[in-house]
Amino acid sequence: MQRSSTLKVDELTVRLVTNKDARQIASYYQRNKQFLQPWEPLRDPAFFTVEGWERRLTQLAELHKHQLAYYFVIFMEGSEEVCGVINFSNLVRHPFYACHVGYSLDEKCQGKGIMRRALNAAIRWMFDVQQFHRVMAAYIPRNKRSAAVLKSAGFEQEGVAREYLLINGRWEDHILTARINPDWSQPSQ
Repeated sequence: MQRSSTLKVDELTVRLVTNKDARQIASYYQRNKQFLQPWEPLRDPAFFTVEGWERRLTQLAELHKHQLAYYFVIFMEGSEEVCGVINFSNLVRHPFYACHVGYSLDEKCQGKGIMRRALNAAIRWMFDVQQFHRVMAAYIPRNKRSAAVLKSAGFEQEGVAREYLLINGRWEDHILTARINPDWSQPSQ
């Protein structure tokens, strides 16, 4: 039950990655390496290469196929350059129907409402097509932009986790949030 995995939102296209996206994704992470570094785990050098992404995309295709994770890329209309990514991981179906979401946006695309719109569309897909009840997100308290994106996308704070994730070589506290599907109904087996 996948239906369309390409979502159109205003001038944005949000779609599941394919094996053909290695060059664009590697370029995205190369361009934004310094900008994203304070908010992400330390990355192996292969993470920034086309070859590394070719391997990773093969793994992601398997995760998509088995409905264990979904990795979306965001494009602006008329551009083949990735301007952001959204990933859903730790997917658990019955009886939890929940997952985690992570995302990042190109430095030059900040402040335009792109992530809020793309995230809303991707979550709607997770709710309507994948029939999830809960999407959870965590952010570092000093990451005010991420806090604003999640709040505007309907996430509510549920707690604080001390030393929650190893980010940029350091254990960081995180604010835990979630968005609940108000229209959830039991998926047919």
